[in-house]
Amino acid sequence: MITTIKINEATKVSDLKKMFNSQFPFLKIEFFKRSHKKLQGSLKKNIISEDFTIKSIDHDNVITYNDDMSVADLEKLFSDNFKLSVQIFRKSGRTWLETTFTDNWSLKKQNQEGMDLSQL
Repeated sequence: MITTIKINEATKVSDLKKMFNSQFPFLKIEFFKRSHKKLQGSLKKNIISEDFTIKSIDHDNVITYNDDMSVADLEKLFSDNFKLSVQIFRKSGRTWLETTFTDNWSLKKQNQEGMDLSQL
């Protein structure tokens, strides 16, 4: 499934989080002020607030992704287009785990794994 999100001056972090979570109910996307290093998590103190307004760095205010895209590729897309550091979390029971060691997995696989782990 291909998803296209149009981002304008009024788009807030909370809007993007809701759109993403409606597609992937066992994943969540968080936005950070600083990028994380490979195989490392992001610091909680760097989370961008829900009411932060997203601004594009180029003239293309659209982001397109699909459920076969890897987490790493989605994170790169947000970094390249909006200079935003993104981290995907996967649900595991009642806990949200950063996907740092499985960033090469597709969004679909991450979501399925979250569903499986949440049903245990």
